[in-house]
Amino acid sequence: MKQGFFVTFEGPEGSGKSTQIRLLADHLKSRGIPTVVTCEPGGSFLGKKIRQLLLHSEVKPESEAELFLFLADRADHVAGVVRPALARGWTVLCDRYTDSTLAYQGGGRGLSIPRLERLNREATGGLKPDLTFLLDLPVEVGLARAGKRSKGKTDRMEREHLKFHQAVRATFLRLARSEKARFKILDATQPAQELSASVLRSLQSKLDRFLR
Repeated sequence: MKQGFFVTFEGPEGSGKSTQIRLLADHLKSRGIPTVVTCEPGGSFLGKKIRQLLLHSEVKPESEAELFLFLADRADHVAGVVRPALARGWTVLCDRYTDSTLAYQGGGRGLSIPRLERLNREATGGLKPDLTFLLDLPVEVGLARAGKRSKGKTDRMEREHLKFHQAVRATFLRLARSEKARFKILDATQPAQELSASVLRSLQSKLDRFLR
């Protein structure tokens, strides 16, 4: 059986990843393509517990502890959700993956990116996405969207200071420009349907080759 197709969506807060993943999943399923929608953190049973602790509790872990919680989520998620789906030949759409660790814990927290890359490889067994969409937009626009979406009940990452988010965005862009074969940068200030059309156009040629 052919290995499945692994697509990740990355971006700063408020970039609309969840909406674009939902629209893409609907399109793929309408074509009869078996599709799994998942996320990090929180894509597995253990991950849901870790997500609550990381984003929606009063706990504020130190940078190293935060990093290893994200990595624990990722190791469990890849082993229990992503790899089994890909082995069945399914398409996997994931809201955040290893690049978020490089952007948030590397760019935002200032941890060593080469070390984070090594730890990501260990947590995933070297599994990389076939395609990554970076939904990019100005930090101030994204944070305003996130605040409106959550009606003021933002999560712990969304409440970080502006310079943190600016560093996260800058790191995402550096990653995308250094790995152009995998990344597609899209303007996330577009209306959702226009952005969805850009996602589909970018995906089509790769997906058609995969489905042959």
